[in-house]
Amino acid sequence: MINREHPLPITRQAQLLGMSRGTVYYLARTASAADLALMRRLDELHLEHPFMGARMLRDQLARDGLRVGRRHVATLMKHMGIEALCPQPGTSKPQPGHKIYPYLLRKLPIVRANQVWALDTTYIPMARGFVYLTAVVDVASRKVLAHKVAITLEACHAKEVIEQAFVTYGRPEIVNTDQGSQFTAVEFTDAVLGAGCKLSMDGRGAWRDNVFVERLWRNVKYERVYLKAYDSVSAARADLADYVNWYNAHRPHSSLDKLTPDEKYLAMLPSLKEAA
Repeated sequence: MINREHPLPITRQAQLLGMSRGTVYYLARTASAADLALMRRLDELHLEHPFMGARMLRDQLARDGLRVGRRHVATLMKHMGIEALCPQPGTSKPQPGHKIYPYLLRKLPIVRANQVWALDTTYIPMARGFVYLTAVVDVASRKVLAHKVAITLEACHAKEVIEQAFVTYGRPEIVNTDQGSQFTAVEFTDAVLGAGCKLSMDGRGAWRDNVFVERLWRNVKYERVYLKAYDSVSAARADLADYVNWYNAHRPHSSLDKLTPDEKYLAMLPSLKEAA
């Protein structure tokens, strides 16, 4: 699609195609085997103890016999897109130029499908390298409405996945995200607000605000990702798509009266009379 031999600059080609310039220029660099092992263990520890920062994670790694400095742990966490889910100095400062929207779900009864959707992105380890998985979840039914596997953390991927959900399932009343830069970017917020949805954002470090997606990540990783060693991005993409299809159609939840997300979603859709 991008022709590097064409006289038109690559930046202009990307602009005309609606692609992110970073995606065009990005060249994946394989992390060392030692760093990949550390990142895999950090991912497990973060899933189990999301309150742990770089210092506590360093100490936990030391107990596993993995000697690594706090700064290196912090660098790996940044690459993975994770941070301690607890109040930290300076974390209330938004990225320059990015507006932070208020959290709208506190004490809100969520009683129907397409009332509130939640978005989040998680790190997915592979045999050599890693990718990011972004998903849109209907909060009432836990159904995964759309997802995407990408090699970078960019707003264009968040925009693509929410627009995919809009096309397939319509518009919710509220879209809730965390304060990640991919979700606070104007490219993403304009797509949500332009669709007529309200935008809600978790408080920094308030992991309970998006607990439904956090539970999904736990299921994805323990039931599929940690049992695999994806050898390519395409393999990860295909296998995660297979898991999402199974999760929606065949995995019953005790919190959903033992229904699957697909069944609960259909049962909780507003009737035509209610919608009118």
